[in-house]
Amino acid sequence: MENMSNTNQNRFSPITRRNETIRQENLAGERALYRGENLEIYDTVFHDGESPLKESKNIKLFNSEFQYKYPLWYSNNVTVKDSVWQEMGRSGVWYTNHLIVEDSMIWAPKNFRRCQDVTLRNVTFADAKETFWMCKDVTLDHVTAKGDYFGMNCENVDLDHVELYGNYAFDGAKNVTARNCKFLTKDCFWNCENVTVYDSYISGEYLAWNTKNLTLINCTIASEQGLDYIDGLKMVNCKMVNTRYAFEYSTNMDVEIVNHVDSILNPGQGKMVVKSIGEKIIEPDNCDISKTEIVEG
Repeated sequence: MENMSNTNQNRFSPITRRNETIRQENLAGERALYRGENLEIYDTVFHDGESPLKESKNIKLFNSEFQYKYPLWYSNNVTVKDSVWQEMGRSGVWYTNHLIVEDSMIWAPKNFRRCQDVTLRNVTFADAKETFWMCKDVTLDHVTAKGDYFGMNCENVDLDHVELYGNYAFDGAKNVTARNCKFLTKDCFWNCENVTVYDSYISGEYLAWNTKNLTLINCTIASEQGLDYIDGLKMVNCKMVNTRYAFEYSTNMDVEIVNHVDSILNPGQGKMVVKSIGEKIIEPDNCDISKTEIVEG
């Protein structure tokens, strides 16, 4: 029994390391740097063993690698540069606040959950499935990600030069600003509030259904049955390519489209200025077209 007690103590209560510079270590075992404080970590590999930096604070990591699960949970004030999350470094950053990640590669899915004040610059995600859920105050600058359900229920999100491949992005997000982005994603911006997109390309079916206050400026949109069920849709100097059955039941529209639109379906209410429309599908039982002003030319 004594040996078992010692084993449990070593597993869950390692010696706390504080005010250190750690260089070129190979760390293994559960909670390897548990509750570490004021650490600068260089050229270090975190091998097998969950939660190596759980409950840590004031951590700086450089040229390091996470090879197993849950590396940064319940942490505060963390900077990571030139580092890697390997495929099994999944669910890597949860419940962590005040985090900067730069010039890094993340292979593992389900990263960044319930975090606040997170900035990523020059970061690539190979598997961003279910990543950035329920985070607040997020800045993504020159980020590339591939995976479904990215950004669900996030608030206060600033995107610049983000390239996203994967369906159902930003479902339920609030207060999102995107600039110079490319989104290849089905059902992007569903159930959102207060989204503004500048100078970007969005391609995917059923864009932005059930969203309130969506503004698109100098954007190109490709969407099958997109921009429906929106309350407060503003489009300025936008193009719509390969797009049909758009604007169904959308209200409070102020829309300017500078090219030909293939078809529109049962618009709800507002004003649309369009170069030309291929087909207007109006079902009298479902649409009062008198509520929508359509100007072509």
